[in-house]
Amino acid sequence: MSRFVHPAGDRHAEMLPHERPPVAPADLNRINPAIWPRTSTRTDGALTIGGVDVRDLAREHGTPLYVLDEADVRSRMRDYATAFAGSEVHYAGKAFLCKEIVRWLHDEGLGLDVASSGELAVALSVGFPPERITMHGNNKSVAELTRALEAGVGHIVADSYEEIARLGYLAEQLGKRPKVMIRVTTGVEAHTHEFIATAHDDQKFGLSLNTGAAAEAVRRVLALPQLELVGLHSHIGSQIVDTAGFEVAARRLTALLVQIKEEHGVVLPELDLGGGYGIAYVEGDEAPDIKELADGLREIVTKVCKDAGLPVPRLTVEPGRTIVGSGGITLYDVGTIKDVEGLRTYVSVDGGMSDNVRTALYGAEYTAVLASRESTAEPMLSRLVGKHCESGDIIVRDLHLPADLAPGDLIAVAATGAYCRSLASNYNYLPKPAVVAVSGGESRVIVRGETEDDLLRGQL
Repeated sequence: MSRFVHPAGDRHAEMLPHERPPVAPADLNRINPAIWPRTSTRTDGALTIGGVDVRDLAREHGTPLYVLDEADVRSRMRDYATAFAGSEVHYAGKAFLCKEIVRWLHDEGLGLDVASSGELAVALSVGFPPERITMHGNNKSVAELTRALEAGVGHIVADSYEEIARLGYLAEQLGKRPKVMIRVTTGVEAHTHEFIATAHDDQKFGLSLNTGAAAEAVRRVLALPQLELVGLHSHIGSQIVDTAGFEVAARRLTALLVQIKEEHGVVLPELDLGGGYGIAYVEGDEAPDIKELADGLREIVTKVCKDAGLPVPRLTVEPGRTIVGSGGITLYDVGTIKDVEGLRTYVSVDGGMSDNVRTALYGAEYTAVLASRESTAEPMLSRLVGKHCESGDIIVRDLHLPADLAPGDLIAVAATGAYCRSLASNYNYLPKPAVVAVSGGESRVIVRGETEDDLLRGQL
């Protein structure tokens, strides 16, 4: 079978730099520790994670398969707990949530953010302490707020005037006095994709600082004795790799804290700067050092509060991707290999946008390798695609794979622990893959893969 290997001097030389495909790596077999799970290595040519050979994982659990390195994820939880000692670290459950993840959070002493009644149910089902849970969401229903109040969640982040009134009524009816934070849109635009930038004014989250909506929300909460206003919350976006945006957001939030003190004589004791910290997906990506990040955020908050004559509030951060993203991979079986002469080779696998929609949704980039063996073949310019009836069903847009790739080989895609299983669908009636945790040379299913019976069960 012929393979197109993109030659020097072809049409790609006439493209603009941002349009050109990536340069072939010197070693197609390399496992970059900055991108892959911390226990990743090659043993007898095959990728192993947590001491488990991916070929064994494919035989036992099938493909597509989400694989989570337990040691990696737990170590990153501990990194945050250590770096932010004295502050609060709440894992953003939307990144990926299941009962086992909640158990790990409990073991490692972290809190949890949830954004729906379903996510709250996962946490409560394994006895996670409700006082260590924060409830988020821009459109919390009466049922969701009621459940949060009855469970005794630690904080509820108010996102609108309607929610403040709704929450005040329910708290009075239930005899509760929840701790409330106001989600503030600070106008800080993180350098990220439009759909994951969350602090500019023209979007659905929070209450604008610029228009005075945030200050009015504070007035409305303080006017309700059944609600306890304890702080301000801000989230400026996702996949952020430096603290510059957080510094601007902290300064603007502190100015609001000063205004609250002057207008109401109230000093709020908490400040939540959200999460959104980035990870490395491809060669050259930067990822923040957790200790440097913690030291930088503390320094920023301490300085701006002291400059404003305010006591330093207790800081909360909400990492998600940086805890679970790098510790996960997705394993696929190669099915069809199709050359498009003069362009690239399309490598089709047994999953696709149903298990990873981020490439189609955000234009996300990923690193992928031949995982079931090593190869010394020439690099082949490829596009890794799924099996769905969509031309946009792309997992990795441009990458190099060995020219001797064949059906039945296993491909592993790195850094899929965050937002892939969470955003998974049943498009084309594909069952969602299982999630398997690996540790100490053993694997265990932590989320069962769906079957066709699961897909048909709700139909009448």
